[in-house]
Amino acid sequence: MVSQTPPVIAMLLFLFILTEVEGAKKSSKVKLFVFGDSYVDTGNFLNSASYKPPSGITFPGNPSGRFSNGRVLTDYLASFLKIKTPTPYMLRNWSEIEFGMNFAHGGTGILDTLVDGPNMTVQIDSFENLVKQKVFTKLDLQSSVALVHAGGNDYAAFLQRNHANIKDIRVFTASLMKQMSINLVRIHSLGINKIGVGLLEPIGCMPPLTMASSYDKCIEPFNLVSQNHSQMLLQTLQQLNKQMGKSVFVTLDLYNSFLSIIATMQKNRVENSTLMNPLQPCCEGVSLENYCGNVDEKGAKKYRLCEKPEVSFFWEGVHLSQNGWHAVYMILQSSLRKLKGKSF
Repeated sequence: MVSQTPPVIAMLLFLFILTEVEGAKKSSKVKLFVFGDSYVDTGNFLNSASYKPPSGITFPGNPSGRFSNGRVLTDYLASFLKIKTPTPYMLRNWSEIEFGMNFAHGGTGILDTLVDGPNMTVQIDSFENLVKQKVFTKLDLQSSVALVHAGGNDYAAFLQRNHANIKDIRVFTASLMKQMSINLVRIHSLGINKIGVGLLEPIGCMPPLTMASSYDKCIEPFNLVSQNHSQMLLQTLQQLNKQMGKSVFVTLDLYNSFLSIIATMQKNRVENSTLMNPLQPCCEGVSLENYCGNVDEKGAKKYRLCEKPEVSFFWEGVHLSQNGWHAVYMILQSSLRKLKGKSF
């Protein structure tokens, strides 16, 4: 005689299995983990200009910890992955980790910089601790993506410490590559199989440098520094992928993206002089001693905004506007598709 499972028990078993399947689906949903500097930070630098007006005037309408008037690269990548922007580590709420976590901190770098914040090694330490605590499971990480961008603040610190002397900068770049390689291998070893790595932006196009030419052209010697860094990083990523035997690391070419957008906007200005100069920041101090967001002791603004932030490229001295990041994102889409694995 064949025994039969009582209907009530069968129903409970069915509900249990259904719950387990749904839980597996939920936990295997892609998550985004972010490491680096202010280009990808969405709220970790608590005591900074990113939490003061006029930051965030376009999105979300008030300062939100982004160094921009609106969305930054992290927001666009999250949107591309069809998830919400991951929560910043400094604002972590354990009920809001479904979409990953952002460890990036404005002003920091691959090594220690002039800002007292967690460099990339420390950021990865924080991530590793969460993995050890099983806040994120192996399943979470296998189906997830990491975004990594840093380097600009390292060079700013190097140039300030060496009084703008770029003679020995190639040795410094080599030291950055060594540490970056260690960092990237660590992120992968913790379980993330797809890692997007940003090449260094053309630092010679930053408004504080182009101001000397009335925002007319980029300063080539500084762009050569970025070009050399990006070429060495590209070689490093290719070598790492070869060692892994698979395409773990995906290049996000910020260097050429920036230059392409700037060139296009400059060309359009020749035909229409009312368009905004891409090398001129939207938000700037009313004088050299002032800066974007600066106010006096009475709270009076010591900065001015451009007429249309929505058409600017640079938001202020070194950060892009939402329009700028959207333009970069559109160029990077073919690279971003390589971050999508079989689990997507």
